[in-house]
Amino acid sequence: MDVQLDSAINSASHQALRFLVLSGSQQKASLNTKLAKLAGTIIQDGGGIVDWATISDFLAPGFNQDFMNDQGTPAPVETFVKRLEANDAFVIASPEYNASIPGVLKNTIDWVSLVKPQPFNGKHGLLLSASPSMVGGNRGLWALRVPLEYLGARVFPEMFSLAVAHKAFAADGHILDEKLANRLESTIRSFMELVDAVKSYPCAKVAREKFPGEHPQ
Repeated sequence: MDVQLDSAINSASHQALRFLVLSGSQQKASLNTKLAKLAGTIIQDGGGIVDWATISDFLAPGFNQDFMNDQGTPAPVETFVKRLEANDAFVIASPEYNASIPGVLKNTIDWVSLVKPQPFNGKHGLLLSASPSMVGGNRGLWALRVPLEYLGARVFPEMFSLAVAHKAFAADGHILDEKLANRLESTIRSFMELVDAVKSYPCAKVAREKFPGEHPQ
């Protein structure tokens, strides 16, 4: 390999990756906030930089295009967009409400959908959930994938759902079950490797079949 090219690749591959890690819950003692913080710790241990937030940081009025036309993008949404754009990828730990997405999280996504160029388009994301239920919030994650992928986000195929989460965490915030803890770490590390490959080796990107319907705005 050409020495200069080899040097450039090695330099690029050692750039720290930045991740927006978002809890989709407003509750102070949220299980998903615990899971998001644990994900952030794993990312930091893997050499990544974490931009930590909760959905409470981005609360906006109910989605209304008339508001957008009259007053522009709400300030909390502008802040979210700037932080999303400043990071290489995002991680969302979201609760499941009635087998779907929390309204405040969907509201934020709806506001972001009007921003041009679309900040979710091409951005890689990983979805996590924690729930006291036996399904671990997995139904909510499938619902969350839909608007994100519609807006062009590259949502990681493997998701992580922590069932019976109210009994799953140790006092220090780690997951008690070793197999589940290892699976979470493996999922996050695999996601980080993908983001690193996309950032460091753009020539290695594989062409992705575009959604045949409407395109992200």
